[in-house]
Amino acid sequence: MNKMKFESPLERYLFDKYILDVCIATLTQGGVTSKLDTYQFVSPIDAWAIPKYPDQTVILPPNADLQAAVRSFVVQNELYLRMPDYWLGTWIEPETHSCYLDITSLCFCLDDAVQQARALSSSAQRKIVALYDFKRGQAIYI
Repeated sequence: MNKMKFESPLERYLFDKYILDVCIATLTQGGVTSKLDTYQFVSPIDAWAIPKYPDQTVILPPNADLQAAVRSFVVQNELYLRMPDYWLGTWIEPETHSCYLDITSLCFCLDDAVQQARALSSSAQRKIVALYDFKRGQAIYI
């Protein structure tokens, strides 16, 4: 596993707090989308989240150690998650209670989001089952 480098104890503390905040938001809200380099969380906006690399999605069972899994996912995918339009996405699937960890991109048109998701699904080993609607705070199954 790759290891993140921190310039100071404060940077390490802020990263650890971010991981904890992601886990708390995931468990209390059913998922969250956030930016690694700014620790910003996406607010209710007119946009949809799409897994950018479906084959890199991690699907955790309900009893997984979420904090360790999120930390590992972020460390392994740091280069992607620091790219300008890439976000960390988490989602708890309501029926199975499995937690999905994704490298996510935002799309500002639902039709475009569905088309992109279908195109990605056709070329990936793992199919995209849903998009996340930020404005309504719910998954849209495709």
